Amino acid sequence: MSQSVFSIAFGVGTRNREGQWLEVLFPRPLLRPSAVFINRIKDILGYTGGNQVIDFNFSIASDLARALKYISPEQSALLVRLAESHKPTVACILEHDTPPATVPGAYLKLQLISHRLCKPHEINLTDLFNVLPNVAWTNRGAVDIEEVAALQLEERIKGRMLEVFSVDKLPKLTDYVVPKGIHIADAARVRLGAYVGEGTVVLHEGSINFNAGTHGSSTIDGYIASGVVVGADSTLQGGCSMASSGGQPLVSVGHHCVINSHADVGISLGNRNTIEAGLHLTADTTVTVVNKAKQTIKVVAASELALLDDLSFYRNTETGTVECLNTAE
Repeated sequence: MSQSVFSIAFGVGTRNREGQWLEVLFPRPLLRPSAVFINRIKDILGYTGGNQVIDFNFSIASDLARALKYISPEQSALLVRLAESHKPTVACILEHDTPPATVPGAYLKLQLISHRLCKPHEINLTDLFNVLPNVAWTNRGAVDIEEVAALQLEERIKGRMLEVFSVDKLPKLTDYVVPKGIHIADAARVRLGAYVGEGTVVLHEGSINFNAGTHGSSTIDGYIASGVVVGADSTLQGGCSMASSGGQPLVSVGHHCVINSHADVGISLGNRNTIEAGLHLTADTTVTVVNKAKQTIKVVAASELALLDDLSFYRNTETGTVECLNTAE
């Protein structure tokens, strides 16, 4: 067994009637725990190395809490609470950052991002959706799709309603993590696995997918797709979207950018960039670079202007061509 471990977490979750995991909450995931920590818990859990998911009962939880009492008081306190659980409890240990192979492993990785322990695209989420089950998210928690009808009938017989909020592979962020210093107007529009930086304001039309997010102090009223990271003090107005395109695995938005309403951007932007309302800008969009006298300097693909600072992208009202002006010159 390696002396180093990528991540470990203790959690509580939901299984279906066949014992298959549907979801797991990891309140205090750890990134790169110390060798002392791992040595204290490995024999209690029977951990022998590699990436493992290990169920434990109240007795083992109590033993773990005692073993960690002085070297990790926060984890010890969590385990004391988990020992009281009537729901399945589990330890997920990831020795290596390999593609997720289990539901608990996938949920641990998503929560590492949402707890701001890892940033988008710093962690391997390859084939994530092949691992996660499609789940009915209800007022009774996660329910297997095949078990919804029976539960609906059971709730009606008892004089209650089963409310199904969504049917999706991913839940909303705030059912698992409420990051410090944020504002989210509609929690259903931000998925678990989003990285929401401190100071971010997500307005009613704002949406952040998993493995995407903001560095902080940004106002989001548009859509941030998976693979996009928005810099601080930027604004995405209503109806606009940021999405990876042209084969780019990650699209970033620099600081102090303004992407106006209903714009669609698929290239990485430098600092202090502005995108005109309604402009559709992908990696292969033809852009005419002009000076302040509106004279053509060059014609390039938009991808060649990625990550450059102080650019304003807009459509020429007379010719319909997409133009770009360096506002700092």
